[in-house]
Order: sequence, then C-alpha cells, then structure tokens
Amino acid sequence: MIIGVLKDAEPEHRVALIPENVKSLLARKVSVLLEQGAGTNAFYPDESYIEAGATILTRTEVLEKSDLLVQISEPDETLIATLKTNQVWLSEFKPLWHKNLVNAFLRAGISSFSMDAVPRTTRAQAMDVLSSMATIAGYKAVLDAASHLPSFFPMFMSAAGTIRPANVLILGAGVAGLQAIAIARKLGAQVEAFDVRSAVKEEVMSLGARFVEVEGAKEDAAAGGYAIEQTEEYKRKQQEAIDQHAAKANVVICTAQIPGRKAPLLISKEVVARMQPGSVIIDLASSTGGNCELSEDNKSVVHHGVTIIGQSNYPAQMPKDASKMFGKNVSNFLDLLITEDGQMSLNFDDEIVRGTCITHQGEIINERVKSVID
Repeated sequence: MIIGVLKDAEPEHRVALIPENVKSLLARKVSVLLEQGAGTNAFYPDESYIEAGATILTRTEVLEKSDLLVQISEPDETLIATLKTNQVWLSEFKPLWHKNLVNAFLRAGISSFSMDAVPRTTRAQAMDVLSSMATIAGYKAVLDAASHLPSFFPMFMSAAGTIRPANVLILGAGVAGLQAIAIARKLGAQVEAFDVRSAVKEEVMSLGARFVEVEGAKEDAAAGGYAIEQTEEYKRKQQEAIDQHAAKANVVICTAQIPGRKAPLLISKEVVARMQPGSVIIDLASSTGGNCELSEDNKSVVHHGVTIIGQSNYPAQMPKDASKMFGKNVSNFLDLLITEDGQMSLNFDDEIVRGTCITHQGEIINERVKSVID
C-alpha cells in the first residue's frame, strides 16, 4: 500500500501527516510519498520526512503512484475528476456542507473518507479531528480576543486605581467553548457560558464559569453530542437571554454550530450596537454563516466600535501542533485500513470505517450524508 500526502493550498498551513506518523506507517509495511514542500508551512521540512523514510516527489507523481491520498482540507472538483477509480481519498471535506464534492466523488467512482464524519464514540476518540482542532480553536480565539481588547483580562489593583476584570461570554460549550472558558479563566476574566445542552452545565461550572440557563431546550441523544434545531418558543427565550448577557460582555466568543446546517444566528447587529465600544466578538462559526449577523468569514469588521472577527480556521495559525494532532488522528484511523502485511482493506463491518466513509463504488455509504443528498 502506498500513501500519498498532498500539500494543501494557502491559507492552509497544516499538513495531514508529520514525520513521526511516517515512521509508524513504515513499521506497518506501508510506503509514504510526500508532495514536495507539503510540510514546510507547518515547520516540517522535506528533510525531516526523508529521515523518517518518506519519498519526496512532485504533485503529479504523488497523484499517479498513490493508492490512498490524504490532505487536510477538501479537494476541488477538478482534482477529483483526475483521480483513478481504484484510489482512495481521505481528508476533512465536510460532506454535509459540500454536497457538490460528494456528487463529484460519486461521478468519479472514488472511495472517499472524511475525517469530520468519524463517529463520536469512545472507541473513535483517538481519531476525532473535530475535537482536536476545536481545542486549538478555543485556545487561539481567547488569545486573539485578548490581543484586540483595549483593556486587561484580569483584575489589577495598583496605586493608579483598580482595573476590573473583563467579562467574557462563550456561546456554545462544546470542545472549543470549554477550552475557551479554561483559557479565559486562566487569564483572569469573569466568564459566562451558554449552551442548549443542559448536560454541559457541570463541565462549564467546573471550569469556573457561570452557566446561562434557558429552560425548554430540546435535546437528542442520537445527535452524538451536537446541538440540534430548537423550537421557535425556545429560540425566542434564548435570544432574550443572550441579548442581555452579550450587551454587558467585553468579549463574546461564538462557537455554536449544527452539522450540515447554517450556524444559528445568536448576536444581531442591534445587540452589537448596544455593546461597549472596544468590545470584541470572535465568531468561530463564520464559515457556515456565523453566530453574529455582522460576521464575515476570514475578515475583521468594526461596527459601532465593536470588532467582529470571523475566523473558522484557527488551527491553520498554529500549524505545527495542529498538524501533530491531526496527523495522530489520521494515523490512528489508517490503522483500521491497513492489514498485517501492509495492504489496504476497507472493512465496512467496522462502524468507524463505515461511518467515516462517504462514497464507495458509486454509492453514498454514510447514512447521514445519504439523507441530505438529492
């Protein structure tokens, strides 16, 4: 089996496998080809891959010789059309959102796997790139907010007077939200957090934040820990509570997303206008519409003195450790596809393999994706 590692296009700086992953794959009797410069932006030079046992080739050569191709982000439809039907594609291409890519894989007859579709089970935790990357996003979001806020996060008492701590509101207490809470608290801020899932209340409070509770939330155990669409009555009460707390916050970090759907709108432009000048909003959901009405993906805008930063790919700004975490997740998943003699075996009796597979032999395998593709 030959695995080819492709270089992601700018502004993505991560690489899907790092040199230590190459060593573990070679131990499994697998050959690894690397597109020249694939790891350079993540601070893993070609020389480090050569030392680990990989072969450095051009992009064309990697595409031609590999059985399985892996990169971080989604391919374009032109690339998919050039793949051979016996090749396998692995990346994080968000099939619930990028339905055109699913159809492109179907037309090309390619077996495709998307790492963001890994089932959220105990056994699959070691392959969960969403959690790994959300950890980075939550961490980086707070640091970015602190660097843009024109005041301190912690309380300061000095002869020049007392500086009150910043008030931080976290919308969504998933992995990114919980990490954001932890970092904001370490920086000395007063933190509040909101989530429709009551089950996260204890985790929020254990990190030293106050949980903003709105009664009447609908929850679904089958959603795998994700938030689900709520009733109109709940949305009204939710909006009233968020409006009140956001208007008083110095920093709002938005992390709320629903897989396959537009991100819920939680911060209106009217609420932004009521916030204190100098306040900062970080919107991690900006690529799917944003939790703030004024968010623009990969842009920073100012409205009534409030800075709104739409940033859906903070991991690309921490490429070295982000690549290490992503690569370990991918390597753990690849272990399920590799036989003892180093060959590829797609075992669809394995729930993780089947759940992560999007297309195979002209059919959609993932049930959730199948339900949304026309």
